[in-house]
Amino acid sequence: MAQVDLTFAARLDLQDIWDYVAQDSQFQADRLIERFTLKFDHLAHHTGLGRPRSELADGCKSYPFGKYCFYFRVTDEGILVLRVLHSARDIARIQFPE
Repeated sequence: MAQVDLTFAARLDLQDIWDYVAQDSQFQADRLIERFTLKFDHLAHHTGLGRPRSELADGCKSYPFGKYCFYFRVTDEGILVLRVLHSARDIARIQFPE
């Protein structure tokens, strides 16, 4: 079974996204995080997906998902999610874990 790991930064991103969406609806916030989790699992099983983004971090790939973009690295066990960011964010100003 493919494994999905998240960096501390990615966990904070998810919490921030949940907090923002939950201002309107905790139910919708929960559903969004569930959808993210399912897509993470899909990416872990299909590691060829995603666009190479080595300019952001070694081995980094990106994958758009709705209004968000996942940044991850393929590992021997599956994927390591580096960041989960809204597509409108200025990526040049974002730090990515090594």
